[in-house]
Amino acid sequence: MDLPVADPDDVLAQATRARLFTLLGDLGRPAGTEELAKRLGLHPNGVRLHLDRLLEAGLVVRRRAPQPRGRPRDEWSVSAEALPGGEPPQAYGDLARWLARAFPSIPSRLRDVERVGREIGREIAPAGAPSTEDGLRDTMTGLGFQPLLERGESGRLSCSLRNCPYRNSVKENREVVCTLHRGITRGVLDVLEPSARLVDFVPNDPDIAGCLIEMEGVPAPRDQDASA
Repeated sequence: MDLPVADPDDVLAQATRARLFTLLGDLGRPAGTEELAKRLGLHPNGVRLHLDRLLEAGLVVRRRAPQPRGRPRDEWSVSAEALPGGEPPQAYGDLARWLARAFPSIPSRLRDVERVGREIGREIAPAGAPSTEDGLRDTMTGLGFQPLLERGESGRLSCSLRNCPYRNSVKENREVVCTLHRGITRGVLDVLEPSARLVDFVPNDPDIAGCLIEMEGVPAPRDQDASA
């Protein structure tokens, strides 16, 4: 389940409660207070207080699970009536993972994936960017990649991606997702600098990030030219 951007007054605006709600959604089953606290590295007493707030807001439900000995244990799960952020639940992240898994990684289909990615890149490339570097940085930032652009002595432009916003989908089917992203990058360059060339696209472990994009033919911004 995807968590919407919460209003400052919303119960999910508090970070621990947002993490708890997300964790319960990811588990997809009831979980005890102690298990949730252990998974989040928090004390059960504090977690219990946050769960009570989520319960009051109608986001989770609690049931008493009988134990062989002692008192019944509280178990928590996402409420079927939950409206996180006041909106019906969405799960685009899960859908993306499952689509990636379903898509065959065969050469002909990967070519189709890259072609569609290139079309998307042309659609999302910013119009009127001050420079190709600025436009590329803005696009990759908007997609969630936390890019770091550096220019080598040869003039080649390198873009290191410090976050992988598609990490869960990459784990399902790396070839498809990274091929789509390569196509998006080509499409963005088509708009920003048609004469530029993508010379390398090196994926990395999505949990570590650090994928590297290398480009030639991207002119330096004017302020860099003036200072050279």
